[in-house]
Formats: sequence, C-alpha cells, structure tokens
Amino acid sequence: MMTQASSLTDDYDDPLITIEEDEEAHEDDLWFLPRSLEEEPDDLPPGPRAEPPDTAVVEDWAKAEGVHAARLARVAGRLGALDDRLLRGPEGWRHRLALIEAADLSWFAGDRVSSDRLALWISMRLSGAQDDPNALARVGWAVRRLTGGPGPKADLAAFLDRRDPENIEDSAERFEDRAGGWLDVMAAAKGLHPITRACMGYHLWSLAGLGRHGDQIEAAVTASRIATSDGSGAIFAPLAMAGAGGLRVSGLPPERLARWLDGMNSAILTAMRTLDDIEVWIGRAENVMAQLSGRTPVALRKVFTEWPLVSAPMAEAMTGASRAAVQRNLAWMEASGLIREVTGHGRYRMWKADLI
Repeated sequence: MMTQASSLTDDYDDPLITIEEDEEAHEDDLWFLPRSLEEEPDDLPPGPRAEPPDTAVVEDWAKAEGVHAARLARVAGRLGALDDRLLRGPEGWRHRLALIEAADLSWFAGDRVSSDRLALWISMRLSGAQDDPNALARVGWAVRRLTGGPGPKADLAAFLDRRDPENIEDSAERFEDRAGGWLDVMAAAKGLHPITRACMGYHLWSLAGLGRHGDQIEAAVTASRIATSDGSGAIFAPLAMAGAGGLRVSGLPPERLARWLDGMNSAILTAMRTLDDIEVWIGRAENVMAQLSGRTPVALRKVFTEWPLVSAPMAEAMTGASRAAVQRNLAWMEASGLIREVTGHGRYRMWKADLI
C-alpha cells in the first residue's frame, strides 16, 4: 500500500526568511491596508488661512507712492499754492469753492443737485417739490464739512453725523467698530503723504463697512479734508471740479493713485482759475460801483463773491436790506454788466457774477 505524498512539502534548499523580510516582501499584497502618509495624495480642500493684518495694505500704497513720487510732488505743490492763496484771500472764496465742489460731487454720486437748488437750500432752506430732501441734506452736509469745522481725525462719528442707536442689538456690528478699523489703518499710514493717505482712505471706505447710501459723498469729503490736513488756507482739496475721473474705483493701488493725482491736479487748476476770475470781477465791480452810496452795494458785492448763484430773496436775507433796495441794486448791476440773469424766467430769477 502506497502512502499518498504530502502536498505540503518543504523546500530545504531555499534560504531562511526572517519575519521582518517576510513582512516587507508581502506588504504590497496586503491591498486592504492604508498607504503611508507620505504616499497619500493631498485631496483635501485647503483649510482656513490666516488673514493678513488690515495694516498690510499700507505697504501696497507706499509702493504706489514711490512709483508716482514726481507726480505727487507736483500736485502737492499746486495744492500748497491754493492753500496760500485762500489763506490770503477773503473768507467768501472758500465758501464759493465748497459750493461748487459739493454740487459736482452730488452729480458724481447720482443725486444731481444743481447749483441753484443747492444755493437756495443752503441759504434759505428752500426746496421744490421735485427735490429729494435726503439728497439736499447730504449735499448740505458736504458744504458744511468743506467750509470748516473739525476734521475726520478728531471724531469720525461726529464728522459724519453718524452714531449707533441706543437700542442696537448686541449681535449687530457697531459703527464705532467699523470706524475704528478704518482709523487704525489710516493711523498706520501716517508715514505716507496726506494726498496718498487720502486716496487710500477713500478706496478703503466701503471695504471697511462704512458705506451706505450717499457713502461716495461721505468718502470723498472725508478724503478731501485728509489731503489738506497740513494746510491752513485750503480746508479741502478739490476732487470733482474738473470731473470725477479720479474718484473711479478700479485697478491696483498704483493705477488708482495715478488717476487720483491727475483728477486732483485738474480740479486744483479749475479752482485756481475760478479764483482768478472772481478776483478780476471784484476789482471791476469795485470800480464800477464806486459811485454808489450806502451799504447795500458793498453787501451785494460780497454775496456774489461767496455764492455762484444768487436770487433776490437770498440777497435780501443775507444783506438785511429791504426788498426794494435789493431789487434796485440788482437791476443796476445787471444793466452795468456786472451780473447776468441765468434762469430766463419772470419769477424765481437768479443771477450770477458776469465773469469775463
């Protein structure tokens, strides 16, 4: 009887295999085991990254300032000349420029308040049925801030006339917190030129959460005051008198600063030409009106220096003269070629200085 050969035969000619070598040899066959971390592909979405500090943006604007250093110096020189001229000129010049700037800003922001409507609103709080009272209030605020008062650095909330309501919810973001973040960035940029700092603050306005309806006017007026923080004659830097191209929001900081400088340069030149024209008109008016007696002619001349457009009720309220005296002197000035009527209406007429 033959015994069946065992199927489990040992091969004694093969070398012995250690436990460690056996594990390495058969590791690839164990498909159900996870691969090592080194071989594992990185298929996971990226986790939250640390946000750069708010003040890191200052470096970008510092580089932009370096790129446009020569252009910045020219604009700063022209703004200094405007500051010196307004410091030596009558107070009415600042008021006139502020009215023009505020009206131009209103058109840029979409409110489209004309100069005559603005003059009536500021002087006598008169508005028509077609006027938006909120728009008039915004532009009136701009005139007040462009003609004087503490700047935005002293108290931004007071400057903007914006406060958190007393019954604000605890979960709501407070205005003072948003304003504090913007002020921190502006403080970090104290090494930049005021004009560059103003441009940066304008473009960071909405990003800081300070935007609301009318925020373009608020941002522009705040920036215009920051740009002249070192001046004593020019309370604000003109931005919109020659068009609002410099206020357009697009591009990187170097592009934005270039447009800002070009726009401010054109606006300053427009303001200087306006002052040239009104100064010539004052000299001509003094010579022509020298033959008139009384205080009404002098007071009327001052009103036309301060206001781009004047109505008879405005002149009566500002001079304190009687309606008859005002109308008589207005008619005389118009006949003498010093002023001209611009509305073409029989009622609600308005005049402006005839700047030749």
